[in-house]
Amino acid sequence: MIGRALQRNEVASVWDIDRREVIDNIYYLVDGKLDLRPEHYDMRGWPPNAAESTPMLLDCYDRGGWCYGLFDASRLVAVVMLESKFIGKPADMLQLLFLHVGYGYRDRGLGRQLFAQAAAVARERGARRMYISATPSEHTIHFYLGLGCVLSPAPEPELLALEPNDIHLEYDLYEGSR
Repeated sequence: MIGRALQRNEVASVWDIDRREVIDNIYYLVDGKLDLRPEHYDMRGWPPNAAESTPMLLDCYDRGGWCYGLFDASRLVAVVMLESKFIGKPADMLQLLFLHVGYGYRDRGLGRQLFAQAAAVARERGARRMYISATPSEHTIHFYLGLGCVLSPAPEPELLALEPNDIHLEYDLYEGSR
């Protein structure tokens, strides 16, 4: 496995990562608390319109966002993308825009490794916190909570409007998981 910065022409290859996943439970945010509900989804790939997000990923790249991938031979199997523009009040957060580990590569610590690398880059760039808009699946939310992320006390209005069903989290880059 080789890790390296993505080239601009490789950004769209995130949609080639094997997205398969069976989801049995989904989190909802109800009255400021997480509420886990049974919902079954057999994700056999990316949603049909996922590639429509490619311009957003390229914009992140072009603004100086950090885009890093893990490759098995020449195949991209995991990726992390960190925005470069600061958000929040005060403007001390960078958004973890994208983090995905492909089917067959999960539960090996790769997601934790990519998250830790993104956190280190965010600190180097002067951020105090990272903002995460996470898919509400039980596995995903447990992953982020296990790293020390917490519910965002004041979700970013623009990001909340963009992904209202996601769980909006923050990670303190200096406190981390205590």
